[in-house]
Amino acid sequence: MLEITYDGVGQVVNIKAKVNRAFNSSMEVGIQVASEDLCSEKQWNVCKALATFVAHREITKVKLKQITPRTEEEKMEHSVAAERRRMRLVYADTIKDLLANCAIQDNLESRDCSRMVPAEKTRVESVELVLPPHANHQGNTFGGQIMAWMENVATIAASRLCRAHPTLKAIEMFHFRGPSQVGDRLVLKAIVNNAFKHSMEVGVCVEAYRQEAETHRRHINSAFMTFVVLDEDDQPQLLPWIRPQPGDGERRYREASARKKIRLDRKYIMSYKQTEVPLTVPWDPSNQVYLSYNNVSSLKMLVAKDNWVLSSEISQVRLYTLEDDKFLSFHMEMVVHVDAAQAFVLLSDLRRRPEWDKHYRSVELVQQVDEDDAIYHVTSPALGGHTKPQDFVILASRRKPCDNGDPYVIALRSVTLPTHRETPEYRRGETLCSGFCLWREGDQLTKVSYYNQATPGVLNYVTANVAGLSSEFYTTFKACEQFLLDNRNDLAPSLQTL
Repeated sequence: MLEITYDGVGQVVNIKAKVNRAFNSSMEVGIQVASEDLCSEKQWNVCKALATFVAHREITKVKLKQITPRTEEEKMEHSVAAERRRMRLVYADTIKDLLANCAIQDNLESRDCSRMVPAEKTRVESVELVLPPHANHQGNTFGGQIMAWMENVATIAASRLCRAHPTLKAIEMFHFRGPSQVGDRLVLKAIVNNAFKHSMEVGVCVEAYRQEAETHRRHINSAFMTFVVLDEDDQPQLLPWIRPQPGDGERRYREASARKKIRLDRKYIMSYKQTEVPLTVPWDPSNQVYLSYNNVSSLKMLVAKDNWVLSSEISQVRLYTLEDDKFLSFHMEMVVHVDAAQAFVLLSDLRRRPEWDKHYRSVELVQQVDEDDAIYHVTSPALGGHTKPQDFVILASRRKPCDNGDPYVIALRSVTLPTHRETPEYRRGETLCSGFCLWREGDQLTKVSYYNQATPGVLNYVTANVAGLSSEFYTTFKACEQFLLDNRNDLAPSLQTL
């Protein structure tokens, strides 16, 4: 997704791009654009984007070399890129599931008809001829040129709705489906799919053909662009409603509402302030993809930090700490004579955690969301001088390695569930970011690492262990090792599904 602010004539634009991660034949490139006013020396971010490229020669794909991240930032982006790729691959299914399972409230009949514009009145179609200046040395049209043409027709479509000068705010799902060459005619089509209170979504597609007599046109590009209309104070203005045409128009209208909900969920989940209480975020089927993404990526970013400090080591169990802003995180590590896939199966089922962790008194599987995500209700004994026991509602997200060298991941975080509200007999606890990473160190040898970002409710308990006043962390982790060793031979059927 591309998010945009503004710059003007006479300002300097600085563009930075870097490959975040290479997969088999595709790569993710992070792009940041900043602007600078040379007179005032003021600098600000203009936009950021994540682009996916595929390497190929003629009709065959190219096997890419893997990149080695070195800095903490590079390690974080490299790790989280795998989760972003997973989100992109399931995006279409997420839209379908949302439309099938969640009601999109249209309320067309209750809207002010005097401020309603038929969607067909916003339709725009334009034809561009690809000339040599529009293409690279191989004759393929510049992607940026196509994007500029698409923005032009989208802006015209948006103007027909608002009767003003709209401002582009974001571009989502910009998809290059195929190339075009010098001599092609490109038909650019745009229409306002839906108008919300302060923003509108414009759908744009591009078709290519070679000769006027051709009946078949190649669909080569598509995108969804979000526009706003700003007043003198740069605040978004109210927009007219849109009335969709029956059939495809209604489908586009509903899909635009679904995309807006996904954007809001994603923005809410990923920008959630860790210092705010409660730390949990609501769970519902429409935001499960982004909650799962955020769950795993938060743990991966915690793992990738390079300022962990070894606090102590007992019986080959290492305890590391990290003081970052207002949070204290700890990380425990040991090597176990168990296959990584076996350890992954055993530790990812939280129902078995009470077998080795006395902090988990009982675990109930509330919902098996999909193959990789499940929600549990956990009860825990009282800690830190409190008289009431605790309970948690936890989303557990597991991931198999994306490439060689990647760990198995089991990420845990608290969520809010309407069916499991706080009750008088328990003190509701919260976990912001915790979980396991399992690295295969060799045949039947696994490095098991547990990470936890301490929340205020358990801070005293954590610091007691870090300071050496308590050894419960080591006792619990050694119990985990024994659990893995005792159960490593009972998993043949389970491992077939990995």
